[in-house]
Amino acid sequence: MKHSTNRQTRRGRGPARRIGRSLALVLPVVLVLSGTFAVARVNWSGASSSPVLAAASGASSRGDAQAPQHALRDKLLVELQEENPGVALTHLQQAVNDRPSLAKHCASIARALGKAAVRVYGPTKAQSYARPVCDTSFASGVTTANR
Repeated sequence: MKHSTNRQTRRGRGPARRIGRSLALVLPVVLVLSGTFAVARVNWSGASSSPVLAAASGASSRGDAQAPQHALRDKLLVELQEENPGVALTHLQQAVNDRPSLAKHCASIARALGKAAVRVYGPTKAQSYARPVCDTSFASGVTTANR
């Protein structure tokens, strides 16, 4: 009995093999490019583009040195009067997220915003802006301003 001489090997045949080879060539290129783009998006200079953090960076407009938390509080108090407490609370949360060293001052700044909101908007309207920024310290400031 004679066996067929047409022996076919699996080498080089089939769609799985072609797909595997294509992935082997394309995948490293994709990974390198995505890593390059990710690194390019990081702000390596340390300079902030946020206006709230620019106010918290240390110097006031008068030229005298001021602690970052005090500069941030002053900026947010002005924002509270010009816009509303919701905008100020949002910027406070962004500042704390972007600059974690301000987290220890977040509660005191939020309380100051709550007290100022009562002076500007009254207790009922000020309380309507309360949200859980810095463990509800804004609401605490609203409550203590009512006493």
